[in-house]
Amino acid sequence: MTRTPPPRPTAEQLAAAQDTTIPDVAAPGLRVLFCGINPGLWSGATGRHFARPGNRFWPALHRSGFTPRQLGPEEQDELLALGLGITNVVGRTTAKAAELSAEEYRAGGQALVERVLRLRPRALAVLGIGAYRAAFGRPGAAVGRQPESIGDTEVWLLPNPSGLNAHYTLDGIAAEFRALREHLEDDGASAAQ
Repeated sequence: MTRTPPPRPTAEQLAAAQDTTIPDVAAPGLRVLFCGINPGLWSGATGRHFARPGNRFWPALHRSGFTPRQLGPEEQDELLALGLGITNVVGRTTAKAAELSAEEYRAGGQALVERVLRLRPRALAVLGIGAYRAAFGRPGAAVGRQPESIGDTEVWLLPNPSGLNAHYTLDGIAAEFRALREHLEDDGASAAQ
């Protein structure tokens, strides 16, 4: 069955989305809380995470095996039944992440730690190397599982799925997402034995 994408926001709707926020898709006890940098204007205008066409979050999520089919941004609430959620380091909507200040990143990192301690997901997956480094003061952080955790929550750094990230192909992003999924499955199987 082919999904019909929602209508494109108008230029006026995109302009009005600047500096707004959108709600998290989150609940206590998730397997993974995916964390974007901040919502873009398209997300702000639609109220949906990773909403801009060309963003590779939704196809990477499916190709990595996290979802049984490729969901679209308009289906984001279906993630909760799969034990998945979405939040952002910084809640403020901007046209580009470059509009965010170092202070916003640091404050967003502190708020994210509080959110994770409250929701207690099994893993936090931050999608964006630069955002993670700025928010958590870890200038040398690299993609993969991080040595520190937040309470009992493992922290993973994964590539930013934005179409602007030329360092990773869709297959490369999906492979990093898959590494997280397989780790959680292997760890869960080991714990059950």
